Amino acid sequence: MSQFLSQFKRTHTCGELRASHVGETAVLMGWVQNYRDHGGCIFVDLRDRFGITQVKFDPAVDADAHARADRLRAEWVVAVRGKVASRGSNTNPNLATGAIELEASQLEIFNSSKTPPFQISEHTDANENLRLKYRYLDLRRRPLQDNLVMRHRVAQLTRNYLSDNGFLELETPILTKSTPEGARDYLVPSRVHPGQFYALPQSPQTFKQIFMVAGYDRYFQICRCFRDEDLRADRQPEFTQIDLEMSFVTPEDIFSLVGGLLRACWREAKGVDIGAEIPRITYREAMDKYGIDRPDLRFGLELKDVGDIVAKSDFQVFKSVLASGGLVKALNAKGGGAALSRAEIDKLGEVATRYGAKGMAWVKILKDAWQGPAAKFFSDAVKAELTERCDLAEGDLLCFVADSFKVTNDALAHLRLAVGDKLGLIDPEGLAFVWVTDFPLFEEETEGGRYFSKHHPFTSPAPEDMDKLQSAPGEVRALAYDVVLNGTELGGGSIRIHDQDVQRRIFELLGMGHDEAEAKFGFLLEALSFGTPPHGGLALGMDRLIMMLAGVDSIRDVIAFPKTQKATDLMTDAPNEVDPAQLQELHVAVRKPAAT
Repeated sequence: MSQFLSQFKRTHTCGELRASHVGETAVLMGWVQNYRDHGGCIFVDLRDRFGITQVKFDPAVDADAHARADRLRAEWVVAVRGKVASRGSNTNPNLATGAIELEASQLEIFNSSKTPPFQISEHTDANENLRLKYRYLDLRRRPLQDNLVMRHRVAQLTRNYLSDNGFLELETPILTKSTPEGARDYLVPSRVHPGQFYALPQSPQTFKQIFMVAGYDRYFQICRCFRDEDLRADRQPEFTQIDLEMSFVTPEDIFSLVGGLLRACWREAKGVDIGAEIPRITYREAMDKYGIDRPDLRFGLELKDVGDIVAKSDFQVFKSVLASGGLVKALNAKGGGAALSRAEIDKLGEVATRYGAKGMAWVKILKDAWQGPAAKFFSDAVKAELTERCDLAEGDLLCFVADSFKVTNDALAHLRLAVGDKLGLIDPEGLAFVWVTDFPLFEEETEGGRYFSKHHPFTSPAPEDMDKLQSAPGEVRALAYDVVLNGTELGGGSIRIHDQDVQRRIFELLGMGHDEAEAKFGFLLEALSFGTPPHGGLALGMDRLIMMLAGVDSIRDVIAFPKTQKATDLMTDAPNEVDPAQLQELHVAVRKPAAT
């Protein structure tokens, strides 16, 4: 152990000293941010996670410390001791410590450093893969440190808020049973049970329901979850949820509680008041107006169903889609006809085709005429109806997509975002929270006639739709809800099924026979038979929540050690091959690659 550490303790952080400390002796420890030799005195910016302090090595103060400072380079780890001095007229207004400097009388070098592969600074042009490979260096940068500090603060705030509201923080297993929850499981082979596997939990869903059966009426957990699915900017194979469950509640109770938590997060982390109430829209309204169940409400541009109008036109493509049970919807890009060139409109068409549409029809609304490929198909009467329904005015651009319900809405939802961005309609500082409610209980019926849960199979049907479970399952609404911010789903939940008979009926509708239901969920069905209270809950995506609070575009920037979009860890080189003997011990066959 260093003699310096035995003799001296750090007195201040590198972001702490101010003009009020001038004349005091201080000990600082940290990393060398940069080094400057001004031909007599050497200046070093010393950095820790709290900030930066300028350190001055003057041979007139201590010749030995000055001589040793000449060796310093970026990212060396050092300690310095000396007097706090005023910088006078040389104050640096960009630093919180800019009014002072430390005149070093002692220097201790704890460790040197190789030249880093990229500069450790607030802004870097290093590519993400390089930063992920050297994640321990990337984590020294201020933006990532700020994000992780915010993550800590939100976690502490969450624990305090939920504890103050009567919740208990309880843990659930990591090694559990493989049960269908919408994504592929990560499996863990059992050494002591050959040929059998644990699964890493996609969520603690069944366990938190069992806590309700057990009488722990308010549970929460900041928990790790695992899903083997295709990745994107807001998705990781392992992620963190703020998970909660409550007994004897309605959706209103959950809206109130979670709304309070979100208000506390934005108030404490950002100093922003998001308002007393989060507005609500139904799933049907979201799909009709925005084409997506997680709409960005920072701007308008609502979609309009125009099938009944264009059915009177000569546009055979539209008529064919309508005859096959499809949908024709339009988006009025207000002012887009005047603002966008033909090339830019073609780019918008590429957005539509990227999301499944065969194309995008469009017309520009000019002073004396409609211009564009679709204009010739519309009579004056059809134009008048479109003008009224879509609120058309001179200079507008009317975009059409005609396809199935899913493709039309998906294409126009993304087209709406592209138009909003192109026309500068999206306020980057805006906060548009919304609860989306009344989801369908099941996904659309497949060609094989099978239903799938829209959320998960433990979601309660709306009581008023219970009689439709047998006669019209596709029309049954769920007591399910998502909370959305600026087009990003922050979390979702539902009131759960607490009646064993209803749960069995849902399993049957999902094509799960008695034996399969018992094999997969027998423990839950048995638990439901022992006096289960009505209950419901929600899970907030912790990573997405911090991403939105931090104002970054990727959850990789708010996770300490994330995976790439190919689910690899570049720093540790995972996943990797393991010793064949280890696989043999786990009773896992080693499959050799085919010879080429």
